[in-house]
Order: sequence, then C-alpha cells, then structure tokens
Amino acid sequence: MPLPPGALDGLRVIEMGQLIAGPFAGKMLGEFGADVIKIEPPGAGDPLRNWRMLKNGTSVWWQVSSRNKRSLALDLRSPEGQDIARRLIAEADVLIENFRPGTLEGWGMGWDELSRLNPGLVMLRISGYGQTGPYRDLPGFGAIGEAMGGLRHLTGEPGRVPVRVGVSIGDTLAALHGTIGVLMALYHRKAHGGAGQVIDVALNEAVFNVMESLIPEYSAFGAVREAAGSAPSNAYRCNDGYVLIAGNGDSIFKRLMETIGRRDLGTAADLASNAGRVARVAQIDAAIEQWTLTRTVGDVLAVLGAARVPAGKVYTAKDIHEDPHYRARDMILRQPTRDGDEVDVPGVVPKLSATPGTLRSSAPHLGDDTDGVLAEAGFSAADIAALRGKGVVA
Repeated sequence: MPLPPGALDGLRVIEMGQLIAGPFAGKMLGEFGADVIKIEPPGAGDPLRNWRMLKNGTSVWWQVSSRNKRSLALDLRSPEGQDIARRLIAEADVLIENFRPGTLEGWGMGWDELSRLNPGLVMLRISGYGQTGPYRDLPGFGAIGEAMGGLRHLTGEPGRVPVRVGVSIGDTLAALHGTIGVLMALYHRKAHGGAGQVIDVALNEAVFNVMESLIPEYSAFGAVREAAGSAPSNAYRCNDGYVLIAGNGDSIFKRLMETIGRRDLGTAADLASNAGRVARVAQIDAAIEQWTLTRTVGDVLAVLGAARVPAGKVYTAKDIHEDPHYRARDMILRQPTRDGDEVDVPGVVPKLSATPGTLRSSAPHLGDDTDGVLAEAGFSAADIAALRGKGVVA
C-alpha cells in the first residue's frame, strides 16, 4: 500500500549536525516527507550511533533519530569532501548544522559563500550561544543551555540542589525552534519571492523562550522566581506508586479540597488565589498526600476524574508501552532495522490529517547511501571509487 504524500515531499535537506539538536530537526523534516541526506564522518559516523543502550552494535536511540534519512559518509575536513558538500548544498533547500560557530567558515562554507552558491538556501544553525555575542565561541551543551536559560534553577524542590530534567530537553527545544524557523523561512521564500536566510538558534535562548513570566516578574517586582511551582500541582505518593495532581486553578482547588475531605482549606479566604496557596503549599501538599497515601493510584484517578480534577499516573516506559491510548493514536510503532530485527519506537508528532508524518525507511548504516547520493550529484562510478580510495567517502 503506497504511503500518503508528505507535507514536505520534494524538499531536499542536507544535515551536517551530530548527536541531538541538529539531527532532531532533521528527523522532524524527514518524517513529513523531506529527503534528508545526513553527512557523517567516515569510520565513526555520528557519535549517537553508540550512545546509551546498543542492539547489534547500534544504539536503539539511533533508530529513532535517523529514520527517514540517507547516510553519506563524507570527510568534511578534506578539501575534496568540502567541494562535494558545496555541490550538494547548491541543489538543496535546507542545510542543518550544529557545529561550534566558525567551523563551517573555516571549511569555506560560511553563509556568505553558500548563499552566493545557492541564493534560495535556508540554513539552520544551532549552537550553544548563537552565532554572535561574547559567548559565541564557548562550547555549549544542552544541559548548560538549560542552566543559563533559567530552567535548571526552577527544577526540583525548594532549598535543594537543582536537578536535571532527565532528557536532553535543551537540545530538543532548540531543534523544535529551529524546525519552526525553517518552515517560516521556506514559506517566506515561496509566498513572498524571498531569498533564503539563516535561522540562528541558541540552546540557552530556546530554553529561555519557554520560561513564561520569569523576566516580567523580575522587571516589574524584582521577584526572582524559585523552585516552588503552583499550589497544589505536584506528584503525590499513593500506596502503590505516584500520581500527579494539577489542582492549581481556583475552582479546581476548591473541588479537590472538597473531594479529599478538607473543605476548610477549600473555603479559606487566603487560599482562594494561587499566591495565597503558594505561601501555604507545604500544608496543602501534606493534606493531599495524607489522602492519597491510603489509596491506590487507580482509586485516586477514579475519584478525582469524577470530581473533574486533572490528575494522571506518573508513567514509566513500561506504562507508556502498555497504555491503550498511546496505541490507539499510533504513538508506539514497530519499526524494522537494517540489521533485520525490529524495535518499538515513538510515533510521529504532530498529526496532520491530509499529509501525516510516516516512517518511510529505517535508520541507515553508515554510508548506506553514499553511492546513490553521489551518483545523483553527477559523480560516475569511477569517480566514487577514486574518492573512496582516498578516504574522502566511505
């Protein structure tokens, strides 16, 4: 059965990024039909191939990050490799890179050179601190972006050491901002006859962009927001696990207190608004947990659901994998690998009704598509063999 057309069918993307941020943006574009050519160094390839848990010698994370991509093993440090990259970029719509600022310029592939070569090029550049500014040359990782962007300070419990979110959220937020930027630039190019442009995404700025009222509160009141959150919106212990209760809306709080038998708190004048509840959050949390501790997660969810109080189980990977709602919405998919086995992977988000994202191909072995990509670019079999002999391609 043929796959439905992708929203980005016909779009050619060159991905030079490694690890997380750049490749995540490439993954998003590839899932919706773009032809993503991933350039990797011969020999080692993208380090993500060997991160975390391996199956048949390859990271299962790789099976998600690089699906729907073609792998070109190309030495970008060599002059011949740089010439090949420029030849491919000349025919591309989008270039994704997440090297340290100045790296591409050192290879003769800065924006000035590439835009002359391809005036319609859209270039996504993801880095720790952006392409300008006093920190531009500092090494940047997602965790540092999370700290500098303000997220780490607010993560955890008051008075405790700030904790990591648990996933590379800084990298992913940067990738999502970059993907949005690419789509806006492509729309501008098509709808307004515009040329290409650079999308400059900094990890810390991507995190900072989702920090809500952090700066307005400091500007208006000198208030430095601390790890506290809204009251009550927390994880609470049950006798068989944890449940997350979001009772921080004014009317929801009243219903929650009525449900747990604490009408006194629900009708207290100083707890009618979030500001008053934050001041007494420890007392409120203790009252809720006193109620949840005597019940199972299932019981708590049933009672709060009937009372129209938002609540949910704190899911593990096992919970997600077994959940019927995830399955019903195709959020757990069985994906074949190039090694002949299969692995369950996350489905595609967002869900488009007419041009949905799809899994068209499994993640490639290093250099699986070198010959095909170079042949499309006009290289003969003899040319490719000569390049391979020099170690320029693999």
